[in-house]
Amino acid sequence: MNDENKETVVLGLISRGISKFDRISRESNVDPKDLELILQKLENSRLIKVDKKKGWLGTKIEINPTEEGYKEFENQLKKLQEKWKQLENTYKSGNKQELEQKLKEHKSFLPSMMMFGIVDMMMFSMMFSMIGSSMGSFIPTEDMGGMDDGADDVGGSDSGNDSGFDIDIGF
Repeated sequence: MNDENKETVVLGLISRGISKFDRISRESNVDPKDLELILQKLENSRLIKVDKKKGWLGTKIEINPTEEGYKEFENQLKKLQEKWKQLENTYKSGNKQELEQKLKEHKSFLPSMMMFGIVDMMMFSMMFSMIGSSMGSFIPTEDMGGMDDGADDVGGSDSGNDSGFDIDIGF
């Protein structure tokens, strides 16, 4: 994920109510050192404000978006939606080469699109199927942090328990 996308993701998480440094770092999959720089840049741009409150257990720091920050995130979200529409239209045209080129052009934006729910996952997987590729060749696993949580738990199966028995009840 490039720096512009990291900023968009961080601003988006803050705009959606996540105000604690640790949680922003975890949800955005951004290293704390990088997150400090991003937050500094967002604060200098007046897109966020940092509130320090004194409490019983010490100083509590909350990060909140400004009105300008909300507007900037909404603009970035619209741009991501437009990019997704371009990908959808290219897929529907049936031109494999053009689709592959557009996916490569928008490669750095795909994790952001997924994080903010812009991507229709069924359409997304059909796009990769059409060009004969996998999602992993376009999105590094480190950029997919948190997007596959619970994927191994489909159907309630316990893949960690390998007792050797497999029971199919029939419904």
